[in-house]
Amino acid sequence: MNLIRIALPVPLARYFDYLLPTHFENVVKGARIVVPFGRQRKIGIVVDFPTTSDIPIEKLKPIEQVLDEQALFDAEMCQLLQWASRYYHAPFGEVLQSALPVKLRQGESSERTAPDYFVVTENGRKALANGVVKKAKKQQELLSELAEFANFFEKPTACSPAVWKALLEKGYLEKVELPFNVQSWQEKLGEQPICNSQNRLTLNKQQTLVVSRLHYQQGFGAFLLNGVTGSGKTEVYLQVIEEVLKRGEQVLVLVPEIGLTPQTIQRFQARFNVEIDALHSHLNDTQRLNAWLRAKNGESAIVIGTRSALFTQFQQLGLIIIDEEHDGSFKQQDGWRYHARDLAVLRAKNNNIPIILGSATPSFESLQNVQNGKFIELQLNARAGNAQFSKQTLIDLKKQRIYSGLSEKLLAMMQSHLEKGNQVMLFLNRRGFAPVLLCHECGWIADCPSCDKPFTYHQKQRVLRCHHCASQKAIPRQCGHCGSVNLITTGIGTEQLEQVLAQRFPQYSITRIDRDSTARKGSLEQHLAEIQAGKSQILIGTQMLTTGHHFPNVTLVTIVNVDSSLFS
Repeated sequence: MNLIRIALPVPLARYFDYLLPTHFENVVKGARIVVPFGRQRKIGIVVDFPTTSDIPIEKLKPIEQVLDEQALFDAEMCQLLQWASRYYHAPFGEVLQSALPVKLRQGESSERTAPDYFVVTENGRKALANGVVKKAKKQQELLSELAEFANFFEKPTACSPAVWKALLEKGYLEKVELPFNVQSWQEKLGEQPICNSQNRLTLNKQQTLVVSRLHYQQGFGAFLLNGVTGSGKTEVYLQVIEEVLKRGEQVLVLVPEIGLTPQTIQRFQARFNVEIDALHSHLNDTQRLNAWLRAKNGESAIVIGTRSALFTQFQQLGLIIIDEEHDGSFKQQDGWRYHARDLAVLRAKNNNIPIILGSATPSFESLQNVQNGKFIELQLNARAGNAQFSKQTLIDLKKQRIYSGLSEKLLAMMQSHLEKGNQVMLFLNRRGFAPVLLCHECGWIADCPSCDKPFTYHQKQRVLRCHHCASQKAIPRQCGHCGSVNLITTGIGTEQLEQVLAQRFPQYSITRIDRDSTARKGSLEQHLAEIQAGKSQILIGTQMLTTGHHFPNVTLVTIVNVDSSLFS
C-alpha cells in the first residue's frame, strides 16, 4: 500500500496520513476521500502522496472510498485557500470544506445532473380558466404565475412545498423529461447579441473616462470606484462587463446583502442575453450546487452572490466586481473568519485580472491602499442624468410633541406626500417592538445572560430575543428583581413603528422589511414586488430596505431617531 495525506474538516492545524490500497487507481490531489476517523467516517480532501509518515505504518488505516475522479479545486483556488488558511490561522481542512457547496461536503456527486423540469397540464389550464382552484388561493396564485410560461420551467425557489405538492397531486403540473447536455454559455448564446443595446444608457463625461480607463487595463489592477450615490456606478459595471464577455471570459459580482441580489439580477438580465447565476443563502443546497457546477463548467457567464460566492470556481474568470465594498457583511463572522473583499483582491492578483471595488463611502482600508499606490482611484462625483441631490431637513425633537418617536412636523410632511400619491420610507435600524424591557418600580432590565446586553422585545412572537447571540426567552410576567408586575418597554423598533403608523394612517398600506418580516423564503422578493407595484405607500425597514434599491415613487425618506445610530 502507498501513503495518502488528507485534510479533514476538524479544528486541528495538521494533516492526517492514511493507507492507499492498490485497487484505488488514479487518485488525484483535490479529490474527496471517505476515511475512518475514530468511530466516525469523514470526507476529506487529498493534499499529498507522501513517501514517509510520522505515524508507524501498522497504525495507519486504509481509506474507504474515492468520491471524485478529478480534482474539485484548481491550482488557483488551492493557492488562494492555502494563503487564507495561513493568514487567518484557520485549519486547512476546515477552509477547504467551507469553500465547497453543502451537498459536496455531504458526499454528493460532483457531476452535473439534469434539473427537473415541469409544465402546466391541459387540466391545469382548464381548472384555472373555470375557476376550479379559486377556493385554494395560494394554489391559484402559483398556478396563474406558472401558466404564463409557454414551455417548461423549473420549480420556483419561493414556492410553498405544500402548494407545489397539491398541484402535482391534482394533475395540474407534471414532470417532463428533456434531453440534457452541458453547454458553455457561448454555445447557449448562439447567434444572439451579448448585450441588449436598447437598455444601454448614455454615459456622461466622467463615466466615459472611467469606462475607458477600465477597458485599457491589461492584467491585474485594483480599482476603487469612488462614486456618490446616483452617479451611475452600476452602468459602469455593465459596460465594462460587456467587454469582458466579448472576450469569452466570465465575471464574478459580489454584493453585500441578499436583498440586493434580486434587483441586481433583474438589471443584469435586462441588459445581457447570457447565462446568469445567483449564489446566496436563500437557495437550497441543490440549487447552490448546480450554480457552483455551472460556473465551474463554463455554463454561466456571470455569477452574482454574497461573500461565500467568492469561492466559486470558474473556467475562465476575467473580472471581479465588489459592490458596496465598505459593507461589513463581507466579513465572515462564523466558522473560520475572513474578509471576502481582501481575498477577492488576492484572487484577482493570482488570476492576473482586474478587480473593481465600488462605493459611495469607501472603507478606510481602501482609501489607505489608494494613498499607498496599491489601488487606483476612479471618481464619479456628479449625479448621472438629471438626478439632483436630495434636500435634507433636520427636525429638533426637543421642540416637538412626539408620538412613538415621530414628531408632528414629520407626520404632517408624510401626510402631504401620501396625499399626492407618493411613497414614504422610514428607516429605523432596530427590529422588534422595543429594544428594552424594564421594571417601572426598581429599574431592572431584562438582560441576556450570555451577552450582558438587553433583550429586544418582540411583540408579535411574544418573546424576548437577544440580537447578539440569537437566544430568546418568554416574556416574564413580573420583575426578576423586585417581583413587580409593572413592566414597561422603552425605545422603539420597526414593529412598534408599523403599529403606530397603521393607527395614524389607516387608509394607506404599510410594508415592513427587516430580518423578522423576511424570514420566510421568497418573502423579501414578494415585499419588494408589492412596493414596486405601488401596493404599499408607507415603507418601514432596517438597512435591508435602504441599501441599493430603486423606488422611483419614494419622495420622502425619514431617518427615525438618528441620534441612536451614533451610539449603536
